[in-house]
Amino acid sequence: MNNRWTLYDPRLAWMLVAPVLLLLIFFLVLPIAVMAAYTFFTFVTAGVETSALTTANWQEFLTDSYYSGFLLKTLRVGAITALLCGVLGYFPAYFIWATSFKHKWLLLLLLIVPFWISFTIRTFSWINILGEQGVINVTLLKLGIINEPLPMLYNEGAVILGLLHFLLPYMILNVYVSLEGIDRTLISAARSMGCTSAQAFREVTLPLSLPGLAAGLLLCFVLAAGSYVTPQLLGSGRDALFGNLIYDTIMGELNWPMGATLSIVLFLVLGFFAAIYTRYMGMSQIVKGLSG
Repeated sequence: MNNRWTLYDPRLAWMLVAPVLLLLIFFLVLPIAVMAAYTFFTFVTAGVETSALTTANWQEFLTDSYYSGFLLKTLRVGAITALLCGVLGYFPAYFIWATSFKHKWLLLLLLIVPFWISFTIRTFSWINILGEQGVINVTLLKLGIINEPLPMLYNEGAVILGLLHFLLPYMILNVYVSLEGIDRTLISAARSMGCTSAQAFREVTLPLSLPGLAAGLLLCFVLAAGSYVTPQLLGSGRDALFGNLIYDTIMGELNWPMGATLSIVLFLVLGFFAAIYTRYMGMSQIVKGLSG
């Protein structure tokens, strides 16, 4: 009996992948399973729950419009942010791809530089820009264009702007990676057959870059819908998103069973959209975009 190991031996493959599988189980699957079990615990009072199984938490979520309102608003803000990222991010990505600038890596470096600064600090910076004593209001007041500060902060628009600032580089990177995968000879062939630059873009470049655009839309939507810091810093109480509701339920009300229920709901909803994308597009494009 030959027990020698070969290069493509399945046992070797399992040994190599085992550490990653263990990490995924302990740090991803197990925490989600614990949270899912907590959704059936009975809430007694602040910080106290029992393991008596109940569906009361799910019934409360399904019957109380307060929670569904938060969820719908979160999905709406996430969708608006993703669409704005798609519209505003495609053109910079196309410029970086199409430019004849020799040191294109400098443009990509400028795109990545914001990641070197703390996300919280970048979000806080908008308070100094949009606040009543911020740069915009102070400038407009000194120029005499307005008589009183404009209410640009602590509203949904400020939240979307902060999310856009955070997520736009992800969109640009995903679209750029998709554009880089296009065979430029296809564009030359389209031009040689009589297409104008605009027609070649519409018939060749745009369709071939759609996978990157779709990956960017999904990534921006999921990150925006799951955001906590941006609405907490730039929005008011009525501009809170589902992540803020989860935090308040767990840390404010100390209602772990209900907080776990809301967490699983958000996980399932965002997972549903990710599953749809994976079914038709695959996850490889997002991996390429994140790896730059």
